[in-house]
Amino acid sequence: MSDATLHDSHHDPADFAVQISDQIESFIVAVTEVAKGDEPDSAVPFLLLEISQLLLAGGRLGAHEDFVPDERYEPDVGPEPDVDDLRERFATLLDPIDVYSEVFDPYVPRSQPVACRISDDLADIITDLRHGMAHYRDGRVSEALWWWQFSYLSNWGTTASAALRALQSLVAHVRLDSPLDELDGLDTDSNADGDDELAEEAGRVMAAEIAAPLGLPSSAHG
Repeated sequence: MSDATLHDSHHDPADFAVQISDQIESFIVAVTEVAKGDEPDSAVPFLLLEISQLLLAGGRLGAHEDFVPDERYEPDVGPEPDVDDLRERFATLLDPIDVYSEVFDPYVPRSQPVACRISDDLADIITDLRHGMAHYRDGRVSEALWWWQFSYLSNWGTTASAALRALQSLVAHVRLDSPLDELDGLDTDSNADGDDELAEEAGRVMAAEIAAPLGLPSSAHG
């Protein structure tokens, strides 16, 4: 067990909660700003950075001993905020590089890749994080820590990791001047049109969205 794990395992829960909540709040605010689309050329690099930082908080939650909530049953936090607008904004912002291929569980033998969307991932992550934040803001610190830890292990940790791999791959394809392979048949809707043409469009979109703001030429040898 590393020093960092030992430190988190014996940390004052209140101080630990403040640190985790700050990281989560920072992620929610930053991603919501990106979704506004004011700086579309920087969307992919910003998301890569924000999800990477969020997963540091997730790693600390995963390494920590199990949190036990004060109450036997989870208190009602009221209606969940609607994330459809955020999902749709990201779907538009990231089109046509929104869809990617992911193996759901690498420890399941012969797992088949499935089609996922970064926009769906971000909306799901935000939903989980906001649920815990509602407990935290109502003063239920142990409940918030329990929820963030549980949902990290059961949902948003996997989702964020998958989205991070997709975003890292997009950046790598541009930085290494490596064209995307054909994504034949990769779609999340049985009637989706044009998702099998993502590779052709992705090259052009990524060159504009990633290479330009980073001050890079569209081709490393161009």
